[in-house]
Amino acid sequence: MRSRKESTLTEHDDSRVPILLWPFYAVWRLLTLILNITGRIICAVAGIAFMMLGVAIALSVVAAPVGIPLAAFGFLLLVRSLF
Repeated sequence: MRSRKESTLTEHDDSRVPILLWPFYAVWRLLTLILNITGRIICAVAGIAFMMLGVAIALSVVAAPVGIPLAAFGFLLLVRSLF
């Protein structure tokens, strides 16, 4: 069992940042926020593109077994980027 004072790498405790290191901490948090938002936008655009490509492929009856899962994968990417 972990005690209350132990922390993991995923936990954020803003009160433990020394005052001299706070500017670096703030820049790091800003970078993670920007990368997180950029990743979500890229994931949403890729999801929409995969859905459109899957529907276009599924319109041809021969390639429907490839197009339907591709459209479903695009939908799941889009849902993942939203939540």
